Amino acid sequence: MTHLFIADLHLNDQQPEIYYRFKEFLDNKARNSRALYILGDLFEYYLGDDAMEGVIKQVSKDLKELSSQHNVECFFMPGNRDFLLSSGFAEKAAITLLKDPTCIQLDEKKVILTHADELCTDDGEYQKVRLQLRDPKWQQWFLSQSIPERIEFAKQARIKSQQHTQSASNEIMDVNNLAVKNLFLKHQTPFMLHGHTHRPSFHTHKINNISHQRMVLGDWHYQTSYIEYKNNNFQLVTC
Repeated sequence: MTHLFIADLHLNDQQPEIYYRFKEFLDNKARNSRALYILGDLFEYYLGDDAMEGVIKQVSKDLKELSSQHNVECFFMPGNRDFLLSSGFAEKAAITLLKDPTCIQLDEKKVILTHADELCTDDGEYQKVRLQLRDPKWQQWFLSQSIPERIEFAKQARIKSQQHTQSASNEIMDVNNLAVKNLFLKHQTPFMLHGHTHRPSFHTHKINNISHQRMVLGDWHYQTSYIEYKNNNFQLVTC
């Protein structure tokens, strides 16, 4: 049976065309698979389980339909945009939340799954922000704000993120090779699959004279992108 992996759709109410492509993917490719893994940034931002409206509310229904009517297991690993997604959405969508990183078994392959923003260690400015956003005390404070206040915060954070992305070099925005190596060694497996960088490709890393494969998912801004595992092989599909 097929296992599917996606990330970085950045779904939002202002770009309905991305949702339509996602819905088509669910109704065709995904419903004939055994499992769907979403490795972060499914949404452009997620403001809390008490603010599930618009496309977020619709996607929760779509994913529940996929699992309940078509028996497809759905897994979700929050990314840097939807890190506040928690049990409220998971229950409504009938999905299983995954910690970052998580290892899964596909036939004889042990595979590391991660969103991978933590591996971008050369981007010191982002890592400082990431540390704050993952702080439980900060999250508790943020969720105590009104929904309009959270929306305004998200808008400002989005602007700052776009400015930072435009000014930072390509190398800084990508994963750090040493961080990748350390994650491979920690989990003792030669397979890793991640999103975040929006640079779909398969990479080979030589570690202790052993080839390790790092598979990178693409974003969905102008395309449909996923990795398919079938018949003991991984394939990157962009269409």
